[in-house]
Amino acid sequence: MADTGREPAARPEPLIDSRLIDREKVPPLIRAAAEWSWRLLVIGAAAMVAVKFFDRFETVMVPVALAILVSAMLVPLVDAMDRIGLPRSLAVVIAIIGALGVLSAVMTFVVEEFIKGVPALVSQVTSTVNLVRDWLVKGPLAIGDKQVGSIGNDFTSFLQHNQDKVTNGALATATTASEIVTGALLTLFLVIFFLYGGGQMWEFMTRAIPVGSRAKVRTAGVAGFGTLVGYVRATVAVALVDAVGIGTGLAILNVPLALPLASLVFLGAFVPIVGALVTGSLAVLVALVTNGWIAAVIAAAIVIGVMQLESHVLQPFLLGRSVRLHPVAVVLGIAAGLVSAGIVGGLLAVPLIAFINTAVRSLHASPDEQHAEPDDPADDSSDAPPRRHGALDEKRMYVAEPDEPKWDGAGENPGTS
Repeated sequence: MADTGREPAARPEPLIDSRLIDREKVPPLIRAAAEWSWRLLVIGAAAMVAVKFFDRFETVMVPVALAILVSAMLVPLVDAMDRIGLPRSLAVVIAIIGALGVLSAVMTFVVEEFIKGVPALVSQVTSTVNLVRDWLVKGPLAIGDKQVGSIGNDFTSFLQHNQDKVTNGALATATTASEIVTGALLTLFLVIFFLYGGGQMWEFMTRAIPVGSRAKVRTAGVAGFGTLVGYVRATVAVALVDAVGIGTGLAILNVPLALPLASLVFLGAFVPIVGALVTGSLAVLVALVTNGWIAAVIAAAIVIGVMQLESHVLQPFLLGRSVRLHPVAVVLGIAAGLVSAGIVGGLLAVPLIAFINTAVRSLHASPDEQHAEPDDPADDSSDAPPRRHGALDEKRMYVAEPDEPKWDGAGENPGTS
């Protein structure tokens, strides 16, 4: 080849990125801490927005959350009736009427027993008040009879001077009662449709997820709901232990209204820690005014013992197993919910944490560990058997269709894998 006399072109010197130089000047630990910090700040901001959204629409969001929990309690029964051939709509009606009947029977029993026991309670309270009054006058405090007698007058005067506050409080109570009734009706309405076709509603909502991730998100949601089914079952067991423990103690102490108080303890135990504490305190008060301070001390010891059993044994280990959470996560979750949102927060904290935990585990699981589902019902081959949930076809409008039974224990439970 002839020499052209041209020198080969010099290779261009690589450009040095000044950002790399600045990055190398930052120690790796500081750099990692900064990157973690801004990511955690973004996550915290998103969580704060979610909390604000829940607080802003609390009247709607609380019934939705309660309806999901009630559905998790009743869906095994509905699926069992559906599996034996009963129409799902009829199974839903039977389950809801049965649940309402049991709740109404318990509440009616409690109210009737309290009404029957009111005269005895009034006489006991009057006797206790007279004894306390005599002790204040003749006891070591030696308070004057006129001073003791003026307590009732002072109380009446307080009510007269704060009549506006009392009226406003009554109005606020009436408003709260109306909100409770509205929320209960909305919850009942949602439970009907969640039990009938909640799975179809979830699949329809996941249409917004990209096709490549749709199947994993659907599987994660089903697994999370399966965890809620286990949580509700465990909560019923905890409430039963609380009611039997405290009710048995009250019966041994011969405290009036032991069975109604045990029923209230059972209902209150569905609100972790606080519910049993409030209903147990009521039992101690009844023991005090009827059987004296010794019986009240023993009743308080029984309530505290049952509460300790619930907090340190039943709640962490029984609930922790059903929701696959560490006992510390269960206790801290309940405490955080009570502090941040009161009784509602304590009721919903552990189910929410359990659902998120199971859903995240399912999303990170390998394909072999998941229950495979087609990305889209429309992608199924034409020779496949027609599905019961054909209303989810994207080419048609959404129509409520009944779910397949899966939570009654007869079939495979996606939430327990």
